[in-house]
Amino acid sequence: MLRSLDWWTIGIYLALLVFGWVSVCGASYTYGDTDLFSLSTRSGMQIVWIGTSITLGFVILMLDDRFYDSFAFIIYGLLLILLFATIFNPHTIKGSRSWLVLGPLRLQPAEFAKFATALALAKFMSTYGYNINKWKHFLATLAIILVPMMFIVLQRETGSALVYTAFFLMFYREGMPGSILFTGVAAVIYFVVGIRYEGSMLLGTPTSVGKFSVLLLIQVFTAGLVLVYCKNKKIFTQILLYGIGITLLAVFVSKFIYSFDVVWVQIVLTVVMIGYLLWTALGSRIRNYYYIVLFAIGSMAFFYSADYVLNNVMEKHQRTRINVLLGLEEDLRGAGYNVHQSEIAIGSGGLEGKGFLNGTQTKLKYVPEQDTDFIFCTVGEEEGFVGSAGVLLLFLALILRLIKLAERQPFRFGRVYGYSVVSIFLFHVFINVGMVLGLTPVIGIPLPFFSYGGSSLWGFTFLLFIFLRIDAGRNLIRT
Repeated sequence: MLRSLDWWTIGIYLALLVFGWVSVCGASYTYGDTDLFSLSTRSGMQIVWIGTSITLGFVILMLDDRFYDSFAFIIYGLLLILLFATIFNPHTIKGSRSWLVLGPLRLQPAEFAKFATALALAKFMSTYGYNINKWKHFLATLAIILVPMMFIVLQRETGSALVYTAFFLMFYREGMPGSILFTGVAAVIYFVVGIRYEGSMLLGTPTSVGKFSVLLLIQVFTAGLVLVYCKNKKIFTQILLYGIGITLLAVFVSKFIYSFDVVWVQIVLTVVMIGYLLWTALGSRIRNYYYIVLFAIGSMAFFYSADYVLNNVMEKHQRTRINVLLGLEEDLRGAGYNVHQSEIAIGSGGLEGKGFLNGTQTKLKYVPEQDTDFIFCTVGEEEGFVGSAGVLLLFLALILRLIKLAERQPFRFGRVYGYSVVSIFLFHVFINVGMVLGLTPVIGIPLPFFSYGGSSLWGFTFLLFIFLRIDAGRNLIRT
C-alpha cells in the first residue's frame, strides 16, 4: 500500500500545513510574545492540531480501503445523528449552534459531515444500475446532500451548508446534463444583475435596467437552449429576431414618443415565447421543449421572487452583506468592515510582503477573524503578491493532482469520491480567497489547512486521506 501511495499529494499536503502554521503565527502573534510554541498561544495549539491530523491521516491509511466502501452509509448515518443532535445543543458561539463543547475541546460536526456525505454519494452512485439521468436516481442523490444541508442551516451555519452545492461539479462529471449546471449559473446572473441594477433607469425611461436586462437574458438563454438541445435554428432565429426587435422598438417608443415601462412588453413577449414553445412541443412531441419551457417559467419565477426573499426573508445582516458586495451600500464600519480591512492588509503587502511577523494590520488586530476565515489577508500582508501566488499555486497543484488521481480510479466509487474531494476543495479555496478580496459574499468558511482550528483541519485531513487510501488500493490483488 505504501508503494502505491501518491507521495506527491502528501508532499503538497505537508507543505500546505507548514505554510498554514506560519500564517497562523503571523495572524495570532501579539507584540511581546516570546514563545510561538506555547500551548497558551494559537500558534502552539495549531501545532497540536497539525500533529493530531498527521496521526489521523496515518490511521486512515492503515485501514483497508474496502472499509470505506462497506461502511459508507453507516458513517453517513452516524454523522447525520450528530448533526441533528447539534441543533439542540445549548452552546451558542458567534450566533451559531454548530459547535459541540466537550470540556476544553470544541468540535464542529459540519466539517466531518463533508467526507461522510461524499462517501454516501460514492456508495449510492456506484450501485448497479444507477443512472444520474433517471429522475428517481437523481432525486435520491439530491436527498443525500439536502438532509445534512438542512440540519446545518438549522444550526444557523449557512456558509457551511452552501459548501454542499459543490457536489454539483461532481454530478456534472458523472453525467448530469449541463443544462442543470447552466440553470444554476443563470440564476446567479439573474440575481446579481437584477438586484444590482434594479434602481437604475434605462435611457431616462421608467424602465428598470435590472429587470430589462434579466428578461432579455431569459429570452436569449431560452433561444440558446432551443438551438443546443432541439437543433431548431428556425425557432432560435425567430425568438431572437422578434424578441430583440420588438424590445428595441418598445425602447425607442418609450424614449421618443410616449414614456412607459418597457418591462411590460418584455413580459408579454416572454409569455408568448413560452406559449409558442408549448405549442411546438405538443406538435413535435420532443420532450426537450418541455424542459426549456420549465427553464423559462422558472427563470421568471426565480427573478421576481429573489427581490422578495432579499428584502423580506433574509436577515438584516445577510441583506447588508449582499448589498455591500454588489456595491449598493458602503458600510465600512459594519458589514463591509472585514473585507475593507483585509483589502488594506493585502494591498499593503506589495510585491514581496512586509516579512514574517511584521504585518501591521494583522498585528494591531484590525482584521476580525484574521486567523480563521480571513487568514489569507495575513499571507498577502506578510508574504506579498509572491507569497499569495505561491499559496494559490500550491492549491492549484493539489486540485490538479486530485483530478489525475480521480481519473485513474478503476471503479466508480473511487472516482465519485475523488471528484467530491476536488469539488469541496475548489469551493473552499475559491469562496474563501474571493471573500477576502471582496469578490464573493462573506459566508464564513475556512481556508483548507490554513485557518486556525482542529475541526476544519481534521475534517479536510479525513476528506483527503480517505481518497489517498482508496487510490492506493486501486491495483491490489483481492483474494
